[in-house]
Amino acid sequence: MSNFQPGPEHKFTFGMWTVGNMGRDPFGEPVRPALKPLEIVRLLADVGAYGVNLHDNDLVPIDATLADRKRIVADFRNALKQHGLVVPMATTNLFSDPAFKDGAFTSNDPKVRALALQKTMQSIDLGVELGAQVYVFWGGREGTETDVCRSPLDAGKRFRDALNFLCGYVREQGYALKFALEAKPNEPRGDLYLPTTGAMLGFIPTLDYPDMVGVNPEVAHEHMAGLNFMHAVAQAWDAGKLFHIDLNDQNPGRYDQDFRFGAQNYKQAFFLVKFLEDVGYSGSRHFDAHAYRTEGAAGVKAFAAGCMRTYLILKDKAAKFNADGEIQMLLKELAAGDSATDALLGSYSSTRAAALKAHVFDRPALGARDLGYEHLDQLLFELLMGVR
Repeated sequence: MSNFQPGPEHKFTFGMWTVGNMGRDPFGEPVRPALKPLEIVRLLADVGAYGVNLHDNDLVPIDATLADRKRIVADFRNALKQHGLVVPMATTNLFSDPAFKDGAFTSNDPKVRALALQKTMQSIDLGVELGAQVYVFWGGREGTETDVCRSPLDAGKRFRDALNFLCGYVREQGYALKFALEAKPNEPRGDLYLPTTGAMLGFIPTLDYPDMVGVNPEVAHEHMAGLNFMHAVAQAWDAGKLFHIDLNDQNPGRYDQDFRFGAQNYKQAFFLVKFLEDVGYSGSRHFDAHAYRTEGAAGVKAFAAGCMRTYLILKDKAAKFNADGEIQMLLKELAAGDSATDALLGSYSSTRAAALKAHVFDRPALGARDLGYEHLDQLLFELLMGVR
């Protein structure tokens, strides 16, 4: 682990739109040339990635003919085989084309909703053809600038109807595919429907086939709203719904920055990596981030390599944290109970409830206990800084 080199066992993946990002923003034109799909595959192989993920139109232009599609997909599959990369996840672009300017699945226009379903079925076919096992839904235009345009109840029903339809399609085709819903609070719309991972987890049980559907939480999207991302991931994991994950970095309260993983919030990134490794998450570690706009080709490769190297460094730090005798002793002491108290906790029974109601607690002593979190946090800081 000392050289922190990525290997296939780490399952590091990147979207074609990440390393292929040209550095355009709302105030500036592109600063890097567009990379062709085969160039993206070659770049990711060079930095040691495991796989590449894609929107449909990252690979096949929206107006491509069937002959074009066949040729493009064949060339792409050959490149994947040549460079040893896989496609674990796919998704659909339902936000770039002007037809989707007021949403796709939630649009008021039934023609737009039908187009969105058609485009997604075709994209699902493409993803499965390339080997994808997870299909992500990010509703980039599923929202509003003004709520005068539609009822959120209508929007929720339309989104539910679309997912039910697509679940039915996948089942009928016999595809071994799971859906993962990706939440975001805002941008590019003023407000997006189902803005957090928790909202998505509440929505999933209302579907016809909830077992097929989980979540794809993204660091930046929770941090934009000032939330603790690791807590959202833990909730998803506890619900059995962590089907995929997007790694990047973000300062709270800003636009969607999509920084290199670990670029800003080292402690939050550490706890996220530690959680994923501790629970044995076996899915892809997908980096949905962009190189700084200041960078050229060399900077893009440094960005991609840096995402993976940071994850492996933090994985190593997590192992050191778990093996640190002083830290683990303090954590054990904090959770220590006694036989009398332990007997009061656990599953409900009338006997336990009666004993709990009758028990006399030393409340002042509980309030006076020094928990030592300052010292623990300092030990964590020293471990992360390499002085422990």
